[in-house]
Amino acid sequence: MSELVQTLALSLLVGGIYALVASGLTLIFGVMRVINIAHGAFLILGSFLTYTLWDALGLDPLLGVLVTTPVVFALGWAVYRLFVRPIRDAPMSSTVLLTFGLALVTEGVMGSVWGNDSTAIRPSYVNSSFHLGSVFLPEAQVYGGVVAAVVLVGFWVLLTRTWLGRAIRAAATNPASAELVGIKVTSVAALVFGLGLAAAGAGGSIIGVLYPFVPGSHYLWISRLLAIVVLGGLGSLEGAVLAALVFGVAETVTAVYVSPAWATAVPYVIVFAVLLVRPQGLLGTRLRDDAVAA
Repeated sequence: MSELVQTLALSLLVGGIYALVASGLTLIFGVMRVINIAHGAFLILGSFLTYTLWDALGLDPLLGVLVTTPVVFALGWAVYRLFVRPIRDAPMSSTVLLTFGLALVTEGVMGSVWGNDSTAIRPSYVNSSFHLGSVFLPEAQVYGGVVAAVVLVGFWVLLTRTWLGRAIRAAATNPASAELVGIKVTSVAALVFGLGLAAAGAGGSIIGVLYPFVPGSHYLWISRLLAIVVLGGLGSLEGAVLAALVFGVAETVTAVYVSPAWATAVPYVIVFAVLLVRPQGLLGTRLRDDAVAA
């Protein structure tokens, strides 16, 4: 029983970190109908920035969230203004190709600056655990899960309790009506793109502590994140959180009770099974074919 409790606890901690990063990806799609293939690359960029702050300045990597979040937000805002906004009215395939190109460019820049060797962030607590009776919880995962939960709550408060949040939800629901009541949808879209990538930057600080990474690691992460947001329902923040928890539980339980070799495959089997029953995902809604993006 203690092994099951420990496995489920670790699953929820990992799922919470997935939820943070996936929330940014689904937020961007929900407002702008942009599938941001570069999301994983900015996540790894956040990991490398955190590594530099930790290695050069001795800053705790989880406190690095306070730096990577605003830095990646600014980069996201600039990327939207310079590259995404000019093709907003183009077919969705154009933005997919654009963001894929941005991912490749970002990977190349990271390789030039930090090299292509495997990198790991190893703070003093990375090999320590909390003991709760017979249950052992790694401190790094506990701290990372707490930081992810705090940032997620901050996003929830922003979206549900502020004027900006109301503007974002209005732009996502009906851009034309939002414009009529004085909301500048293009400005909101730039902020949303920045916020979405800021979530990736914050997640990168946490993930860099838990997993080794190289510039090309973004391919693994974008495939996982796309599966999560599709499972939860494209554009649904609550769905992304739920799907991330399902993903975390499926990966961890499979690794412990079946085989680590199957830990990556089983969550995707769950995605396929759910989509056969609910093509719109767990909490998604069917989109009208004539829906117009911001």
